[in-house]
Amino acid sequence: MTRRGKIGLVTVAAALLLAGCGGGGGGARLATPPPGNQDINPHDPATLRDGGDLRIPLDNLPVNYNYSHIDGHEEQTHEVMSALMPRAFKDAPDGGVVLDTDFVTSAELVSPSPQVVHYHINDRAVWSTGRSITWDDFAAQVTANSGANPAYLVGDTTGYRDIAKVERGASEKDVLVTFARPFSEWQGLFYGLYPKETDSDPKAFNTGWVQSPQVTAGPFKVGTLDQTAKTLTLVRNERWWGEQPRLARVIFTVTDRNALADRLANNEIDLYEIGSSVDLFRRAQTIPGVQVREATPKQFTQITLNGSPGAILSDLKLRQAVARGIDRAEIAQKVIGPIVPKVVPMGNHIYPYGAKDYRDNSDVLPYDQAEANRELDALGWARPAAGGVRAKGGKQLSLRIVVPAGNPISDAVAKVTLNQLAQVGVQLVINAVPVNQFFSGFVNTGNFDLAPYQYVSSSAAFSNSVNVFQEPKGTDLGINFGRIYDPRIGALYAQGLAELDDAKRADIGNQVDRVIWEEVHDIPIYPGTGAWAVRATVANFGAKGLGDFDFVHAGFTQ
Repeated sequence: MTRRGKIGLVTVAAALLLAGCGGGGGGARLATPPPGNQDINPHDPATLRDGGDLRIPLDNLPVNYNYSHIDGHEEQTHEVMSALMPRAFKDAPDGGVVLDTDFVTSAELVSPSPQVVHYHINDRAVWSTGRSITWDDFAAQVTANSGANPAYLVGDTTGYRDIAKVERGASEKDVLVTFARPFSEWQGLFYGLYPKETDSDPKAFNTGWVQSPQVTAGPFKVGTLDQTAKTLTLVRNERWWGEQPRLARVIFTVTDRNALADRLANNEIDLYEIGSSVDLFRRAQTIPGVQVREATPKQFTQITLNGSPGAILSDLKLRQAVARGIDRAEIAQKVIGPIVPKVVPMGNHIYPYGAKDYRDNSDVLPYDQAEANRELDALGWARPAAGGVRAKGGKQLSLRIVVPAGNPISDAVAKVTLNQLAQVGVQLVINAVPVNQFFSGFVNTGNFDLAPYQYVSSSAAFSNSVNVFQEPKGTDLGINFGRIYDPRIGALYAQGLAELDDAKRADIGNQVDRVIWEEVHDIPIYPGTGAWAVRATVANFGAKGLGDFDFVHAGFTQ
């Protein structure tokens, strides 16, 4: 499962990611790529073939095509709907944002206090019904996503809950958004705008998009949706007012990960996500006419610690000692070293590697096996003279690491961590659980001590990380499944969310990150490889890095 719009989650199995352009047959890069990198085989769209089908595999079809709904607020829904729905800003390759002028020709902060943003919608922008996209679509989006009406089952209210009102400007294409309190990363709002017919009615919002997309407004529209074959085919939208897409169709097909390489070799799909899978990487290198394309994405693998009341790791000093016994660089090298031989360990909980605001703050809690042993001794966890597992009060220092069964990536992370912690006298017991219960039955409920999975960030990284580190209040955890919180975190987030100066906000964000390291909320391990296997004739598509897919300019070389 991947989520976005808030920092998202994905089991480490889904660390099998897609990446950017490379030479024929591909090869391992020497190190994590530099900021702003995309590997998409760039070509002038005018030189590409007019037409063709881009065939993309999915793990599953969306369970709800309403990206704003709690069940639809995940990465694969975003991938599908980005070809179908309008948005104010799109993610840029450098980790920032860029105005999507096909939909919004201008977006300006016209008043800082009260904060007012003026949007002008592209005069030609229309929904697939032919109705013009207008200011009241923006107003309805705020109504649905603000959290004011609990009947709307919303995926994320961040930013929308801070809006006081949405008004018509000089024309129906002009939108004035006034905030009740400052919201710094306002460019992250209206990322996937839905029509007022959906957002004005909780029933339509919650269930209207379960079976298929409804009213859309992108370069493509829905052609056919075959639930039996689990295939969604998009065709050119004849009402599209922007530059005509080069592709004739985009075909999404659910494909088992074990079949990806064979399907690419058999010319049944045009690309697949490699991510952390060394097997998929090596298979890609052997397929004629296929390139390995790589660009570091927003994903990173981490290990969440359970600090909830009553859990053994609720003791901060014990969490710190355990963390000092984990060598992140060794885990990264052993798991993805064959793909990224000089992988850079992840050093930040909030900003993705390569983004301009990323800083490596891991010096707060460095790997130090000797210090880990001293801290454990001081905490009274005594180690037998002959070595082995530490104990205190007749209880062994034994921790459970929960992983999704059959996931070689999670399994590898767990096994390396097990060996490392054994060296400081901590027993780690691997508990492999059914994939469909990993989050719902274990992580979400706090039934674990450690759990490896991925976070997926966004261009609005600061505001979109709030719910990961929020204060747990009863059943309201956000996605703070480790239930670890420090009041300093909440205070700094409140300060940063009201800070409209980007540089000052980034400094606050990195202050937050240093507190998170100190509190050992989770242990970042490595950025995603961003590796994809892509047919060499595919242009302007592949490893998108920190940016978005471009379905308008994607196509095939002549």
